[in-house]
Amino acid sequence: MSDYMIRATGFNGHVRAFAARTTDIVEEMRRRHDMWNTATAAAGRTLTTTLMMGAMLKGNESLSVKVKGGGPIGQIVAESNAHGEGVAYVTNPHVHFELNEKGKLDVARAVGTNGFVYVTKDLGLKEPYQGSSPIVSGELGEDFTYYFVVSEQTPSAVGVGVLVNPEDRSVLAAGGFILQLLPATPEDVVAAIEERLSQLPQVSRMIGEGLSPEEILTRVLDEPKFLSRTEIQFRCSCSEQKVTRALISMGQEEMESMIEEQGEAEVHCHFCNERYYFDKSALEDIKRDM
Repeated sequence: MSDYMIRATGFNGHVRAFAARTTDIVEEMRRRHDMWNTATAAAGRTLTTTLMMGAMLKGNESLSVKVKGGGPIGQIVAESNAHGEGVAYVTNPHVHFELNEKGKLDVARAVGTNGFVYVTKDLGLKEPYQGSSPIVSGELGEDFTYYFVVSEQTPSAVGVGVLVNPEDRSVLAAGGFILQLLPATPEDVVAAIEERLSQLPQVSRMIGEGLSPEEILTRVLDEPKFLSRTEIQFRCSCSEQKVTRALISMGQEEMESMIEEQGEAEVHCHFCNERYYFDKSALEDIKRDM
């Protein structure tokens, strides 16, 4: 099964829902950044949520999520758009702890609980939308649930999970769901959802057992209607062309100084960990085009 996400409604249109399988994209992120297990779980949960938030956008809209909890992982940064494309990184990918008292990866210890979740949406307007909320647990699912309630005034439930192979650090399963109550949702619907969520297995376990995003939502929704399916892929916006344009924007004087003093340039993309190298000859070519 490849990575994809679905958009749906349930309970006679009172609930909108999103669910995703993100195993491959989280593994790609882990591999590119050589992440250790707890860092992978934290970044994977954030990327999964960010991708589903991207499904709430349209056209060329995009969003960026930053989680700054004060923990040893540093900040987590993820980006996505309306087309299922996403990317993420952490300040310190080499973070791992023993399992917590519940036998799970200790994501809260890595993330920290003294900070905020920040969301910036580029909706094509003059100014981007910006929202934030305090971190309440560091487990991330609860933190994004709180974000939706506090910053977007939308009662929500966010469940995300990443299952990592303890032997080789590879990602065995990753995915998640977001449920959102629309205005005037009856109390009996709210009670039904709360009851079903309380009995739901961990998301990573359900994905690992082969459940599809549709099957996960069927466990929590009455009368689910699946509206759209979007393929998910790891895609960074960096390119050699963009890096070249950035070098050109430095100006001729600074370029001459770089050629004389360093004789080369290397530009590193934090998101995908690609490195773009320009030797002296390449820099001189760029200077001639300025």
